[in-house]
Amino acid sequence: MKLQEIFADLHIHIGRTQGNLPVKITAAKNMTFEAIIKEAFHRKGIQLIGIIDAQSPPVQEEIQAGLDKGLYREHPEGGITYGGTTCVLGAEIELKEGAGAFHVLVYLPGLEQMRELTAWLERYMKNVQLSTQRLRQSALALQEKVWEWGGLFIPAHVFTPFKSVYGNAAPRMEQLLDMKKVSAVELGLSSDSVLADQLSELAPFTFVTNSDAHSLPKIGREYNQLLVRDASFQELKRALAREGGRRVQANYGLNPKLGKYYQTRCLNCDELWPSSQIACCPHCSSPKKVKGVKDRIEEIADQPSSHPTHRPPYIYQVPLEFIPKLGPKTLDKLLQAFGTEMNVLHHAELEEIRQVAGAAIAHYIQLAREQRLALSEGGGGVYGKVDPLQKS
Repeated sequence: MKLQEIFADLHIHIGRTQGNLPVKITAAKNMTFEAIIKEAFHRKGIQLIGIIDAQSPPVQEEIQAGLDKGLYREHPEGGITYGGTTCVLGAEIELKEGAGAFHVLVYLPGLEQMRELTAWLERYMKNVQLSTQRLRQSALALQEKVWEWGGLFIPAHVFTPFKSVYGNAAPRMEQLLDMKKVSAVELGLSSDSVLADQLSELAPFTFVTNSDAHSLPKIGREYNQLLVRDASFQELKRALAREGGRRVQANYGLNPKLGKYYQTRCLNCDELWPSSQIACCPHCSSPKKVKGVKDRIEEIADQPSSHPTHRPPYIYQVPLEFIPKLGPKTLDKLLQAFGTEMNVLHHAELEEIRQVAGAAIAHYIQLAREQRLALSEGGGGVYGKVDPLQKS
């Protein structure tokens, strides 16, 4: 079989089970496994997704029930398939080493290995049912177990100021992890490859851009374009390792300025700081701040931004939910006309979009495709915005 292009979003949370048991407390209650995989297939048009709360026993029970009923099937090369979408099973885990806590993503070939991970985690974790719990084991021990099961190990949103390797734990990843057992690096919503490639130790790694979705509309906020044989765990593994022609062809992500941790922001008055190096807020004189990703990378960078030859393009993607005046009713019209959000963003003719949604929305989508949207910067937990008054 020849290689094909697919879209992948590998960081999606489950809010509750269908039986209303909590999994990710901050995620929407309708974020069940079934709702997520159906949303990805029917509305988003994403062929490969990653559920990173699959270590939860009641989630595993729901997946098994769906398999028993024939709603899903197990892919022979790993993953759970519904329609044209495959879900790789993963877990987000909190570790505490170096200066603070950080999150990592682990993915395993199938439900059997995920159950084995759950059994191991239960020995060192207070509540394995819930998402992103602290593991009372070393990062190296976790990496070793993931490798034993043939899994993938990916540090999560590596620059964000809370719970990330560079933002909260250490200036160098090699101080915390066995770099030979890192499968890829997740950039996070407030960084891109231009910023990340100022750290020389990241040059060998494939970058992934994922949504970290806590609600159904956020699925596909950031995503990857893969060149693979089909949507499965093993093909994802080959793509991240750049084996046999498989690879990440493009990273689609928010312009870092839209990310909610791009700029340093004052905790007292919420104003953005021109630099984190100044001692107090220039607006209210408070010393309290959330350091932005841009400023943190400037602190720890060891080279000018330099892309390795394998680095794919990073394409600034503006999700439909960021388009001004594009509300739920208009979105439904677009999906009815063009099938999925990926079709609207990438394939639909602008004239056809204009006929369905109006000239203004078609204009914004054109500017988004051409990387010409004017943006206001985000920071300190507040997203940036698309300028609603932009004319050209």
